[in-house]
Amino acid sequence: MHQRAVAREKLLQAEVDRLKAQLRLREQQLFGRKTETQTASPETIPSPNPTPIPKKRRGQQPGRPGPSRRDHSHLPAVVEERHLPPEQQRCSCCGQPFEPFPGTEDSEVLEIDVRAYRRVIRRHRYRPRCTCQTHPGIITAPQAPKVIPKSILGVSIWTEVLLDKFLFYRPTYRLLAEWQTRGLDLSLGTITDGLQRLAPLFEPVYQKLIEHNQKQTFWHADETRWMVFATIEGKVGHRWFLWVFHSREAVVFVLSSGRAHDVPENHLGMIQEGFLVVDRYSAYKAMAAVKEGRIVLAFCWAHVRRDFLETARSWPSEEGWALGWLARIGQLYEANDARLEVLENKPAEFAAKDMVVRQQVEQMATQWATELATADLPLPRRKVLTSLEEHWSGLTVFVDHPEVPMDNNTAERAQRGPVVLRKNSYGSGAVWAGKMAAMVLSVFQTLSLWNINPRVWLSAYLEACAAAGGKAPPDLDGFLPWRMGEQKRKLWSLEKPPERQDTS
Repeated sequence: MHQRAVAREKLLQAEVDRLKAQLRLREQQLFGRKTETQTASPETIPSPNPTPIPKKRRGQQPGRPGPSRRDHSHLPAVVEERHLPPEQQRCSCCGQPFEPFPGTEDSEVLEIDVRAYRRVIRRHRYRPRCTCQTHPGIITAPQAPKVIPKSILGVSIWTEVLLDKFLFYRPTYRLLAEWQTRGLDLSLGTITDGLQRLAPLFEPVYQKLIEHNQKQTFWHADETRWMVFATIEGKVGHRWFLWVFHSREAVVFVLSSGRAHDVPENHLGMIQEGFLVVDRYSAYKAMAAVKEGRIVLAFCWAHVRRDFLETARSWPSEEGWALGWLARIGQLYEANDARLEVLENKPAEFAAKDMVVRQQVEQMATQWATELATADLPLPRRKVLTSLEEHWSGLTVFVDHPEVPMDNNTAERAQRGPVVLRKNSYGSGAVWAGKMAAMVLSVFQTLSLWNINPRVWLSAYLEACAAAGGKAPPDLDGFLPWRMGEQKRKLWSLEKPPERQDTS
């Protein structure tokens, strides 16, 4: 009976420790710092270097050249002449007038002038004077092209609305409130109805993005929740999911009512070969292309690192052990970055640095295998190391394929903007609105990959839609970054003008 009581107490104590660890984790998630850069004082973090490295101070570093002054000469200039008042154009002592001196002292002040205005379109009318009856009646000049027929809102209005919502992630009512301070009062219903009518214009471009994205051989993928407040038969609740498939030349967002493997399977199911960098979510592992070996999953080291961070924060007794693994992961990142720097131009140096990466990976494999073989390994360690063992083949894809990154941060950065928009506007009020968000977000982030100014592109595209009678233009090649000419891509680029060196 005593032995049973001791065993029961041991189990209860283990359960108490687990619940305390979970409580510490939840408190950290709710009230702690969000950064993952440091979990303890620098003295407690094991360092591979015997001598401490002094912390670099913030701001301008000694011995480094200062930032150069930016050149704004490409902006239009509005010249403002400033003269002395007449009473000050004479000597204050004797009263003799000053005489003009050639030249001026010039300075610049940057300003922005945003204004709303009305385009009053006067269509002139003509009456034939001949008797051939070819043109009976009065002839009127053609109507001005509109992106939405019979609407009073022009292309510039819709350009600002789409940019503000899907590029700067601000809810529409805030933009309308700002416009009201400028004298333009528009109702939210008018804008919402217009956006619904604009949504079909982006469908052809979105399909081209999907086709080009599917032709790639390397992707990052991730998903995040997206609220859609619509009642769908068979769907419980309003939680939908926004998936992203990020390749080197195209970014595609997909809105889905579920989070199962059918979403990435439908998007990448016909792919014959490629690499997919993901987190450890089971939906990716259930894809048919993955099971058949046509797509190789590369798992994210940042998520593995997060496991050790959470262990250090939740289990004080395991902090030193977890920080030791964090140091190993940091060394692996540094070694991989070092070999990538010489990947293309220095094959001999790359071979040496590649060997360092492989040795570190082998040492880590030996380390976790040795620890897992320990009979009395603490539960927190066993849980993290078991996950490491299960995903080891996907975590080491980058070793033989240097072009594959170690983490999935690219997809998570792509989701950062939509997450901000989700928090600001709390999702979408209808299915069409959510799908439009996925389409326009795909367009803007693809343009960002090609360094194309989204404002210039969107204005040109909506003007082309207006010229086509409120429909998508029949030829989209001029609006696809990988199809448009180099001259147009350079003309529409978001590159900064050359910076002018500060010689003052």
